[in-house]
Amino acid sequence: MYNTDVPSRNELPSAAKLVRSTIIAAIVALVLLVTVVMPAEYALDPTGTGRLLGLTEMGEIKEQLAEEAAADEAAQMAPVQSSGEEPASKPAEPVSEAIVTAEAEAEEPAPTPAAEPEWDDEVRVVLTPGEGTEFKLTMEEGATARFSWVSEGGPINYDTHGDGSGQSISYEKGRGVPEDEGELEAAFTGNHGWFFRNRNDKDITLVLRTGGDYGQLKKLL
Repeated sequence: MYNTDVPSRNELPSAAKLVRSTIIAAIVALVLLVTVVMPAEYALDPTGTGRLLGLTEMGEIKEQLAEEAAADEAAQMAPVQSSGEEPASKPAEPVSEAIVTAEAEAEEPAPTPAAEPEWDDEVRVVLTPGEGTEFKLTMEEGATARFSWVSEGGPINYDTHGDGSGQSISYEKGRGVPEDEGELEAAFTGNHGWFFRNRNDKDITLVLRTGGDYGQLKKLL
């Protein structure tokens, strides 16, 4: 068994050396905090080093995702009053059979069947710089909804995702996208839709249109 020799008093570092080492370690930690940790974690870059190393963008993405996740959890669901909805049509007034003759019926052109609307819902919302909003469709598992959205006034960031039945899913994310369209197939029964955020320095108008197999279009408050 080897026993370590006990150093003598002369071999031990002096109090001055310990203080100097502690100060140097503190300075190194402070430099790393300002140039690496703050840009990468909080998008704070007072020296500009984080931007040169690409760490500030990483921090911005983390902050954005954190804000969007917090908004998603805190928001409540409310039905959307679609601008495309129309009041129920009044019942047709009865027509006297006496004035309807076979001759008149022969002269009148056959009624043209009403065209089916392309979209079931359409909403428009103005977003100020930095503002976000979220729309979701109530859908059954395997149901497919059609969608089209456009950002008037500047591109927008979006996150297509869903939750419900004790599950959650992220379908697609995008940054600086002016418009998109396609189909959304529900991976499970629940709420599926989009979170939008305006990262421009001016107001933009988001126009969202939906149609297909879903229950309601809802907006997060």
